[in-house]
Amino acid sequence: MTLAFTSVFLAALLLTTLLRLWLARRHARHVAAHREAVPEAFQETISMEAHQRAADYTVAKIRLAMVEVIVGALFVLALTLGGALQALHEAWAALGLDGMAHGIAFIGSLAVLSAVVDLPFSLYRTFAIEAHFGFNKMTLRLFFVDLAKGALLGVAIGMPVLLAVLWLMEGMGSLWWLYVWLFWLGFNLLALLIYPSVIAPLFNKFTPLADTSLRERIEALMTRCGFRASGLFVMDGSKRSAHGNAYFTGFGQAKRIVFFDTLLEKLAPEEIEAVLAHELGHYRLRHVWKRIGVLALASFGFLWLLGVLIDAPWFYAGLGMSSHGTAPALVLFSLAVPVFTFPLAPLMSAFSRRHEYEADAYAAQQTRAGDLVAALVKLYRDNAATLTPDPLYSTFYDSHPPAAARIAQLKAA
Repeated sequence: MTLAFTSVFLAALLLTTLLRLWLARRHARHVAAHREAVPEAFQETISMEAHQRAADYTVAKIRLAMVEVIVGALFVLALTLGGALQALHEAWAALGLDGMAHGIAFIGSLAVLSAVVDLPFSLYRTFAIEAHFGFNKMTLRLFFVDLAKGALLGVAIGMPVLLAVLWLMEGMGSLWWLYVWLFWLGFNLLALLIYPSVIAPLFNKFTPLADTSLRERIEALMTRCGFRASGLFVMDGSKRSAHGNAYFTGFGQAKRIVFFDTLLEKLAPEEIEAVLAHELGHYRLRHVWKRIGVLALASFGFLWLLGVLIDAPWFYAGLGMSSHGTAPALVLFSLAVPVFTFPLAPLMSAFSRRHEYEADAYAAQQTRAGDLVAALVKLYRDNAATLTPDPLYSTFYDSHPPAAARIAQLKAA
């Protein structure tokens, strides 16, 4: 059984890696092949220069992503069949740690190791690609300050959560996975509640929207949509990037609407209203709760499966570990699941794209569809989003519909 599972894992890892590389190569070739012609629907609004810049930006990101895919696969192999996880587990045991203290140290050191592997890619993405195309506004000092804040936040929040999960896994008998699932759901809802007012301000500055006329326009829209928020805020997104965005976050009395300052600089008031109407569409159509429901069902299934595998010796041995226990099972499962589930990515992407179409339709009912079209075109242009993605790549990866299809549906509205 052990050898069979090892063979299946290796085959799945190879196929997933090759599939991801093939999709990325297709995408890069497709975008490059359409670099010299602006799509007909955008010829009056997107210049050739902007179109080519978006194509070059997309290809640059894809090339880096291909390297990440290869390094990621090698990293998983080194951790599992290469014996790195077993060596890490034994090293902490040799220092005299046992029980949950050992589990925390084992998982924590793996998180640090993963961050070290990811660091060069983050640096290159920010200070080479984003800087080359004029998007990066972050200094090296701010980059590492953010990194330190994220690490401290991970320890402050992640360690108690991990302790609770390990305690439930070890103390709740055969149905531990059900208790972990209930705890995980509660934690995620709590995180949604406190994120706007506690976590987000650690990284960005949020100030009340000062433009009186724009505030009145937005408040009128919220009244029409039956939406109440705890405030309208502007985030200093330009501190880190030239990309623009808007979103609402939280739930209940903690809901707030946030605009990037870069977005307010680029769009006209009626276009900002249309973008916000799209975001409010997600709320009114209960997309957030639907997504939470899907993730809850998926986590229920995965935790049940882990509950089955945690007592199977072939599961550990097949992934290169002779040590058993809750922490090794949790780590091995988190490494193996993405290898086997990547082919299902189109299902979640299709689910998300359907919600985007529905939110667009809602925005077209509450504001002028033409205003949302104008806003999207500006955002595609200013964010250097490609107008010509490879269809198959888009099916796997894109949570939003392709630009041409999205604009066509809005114009039909």
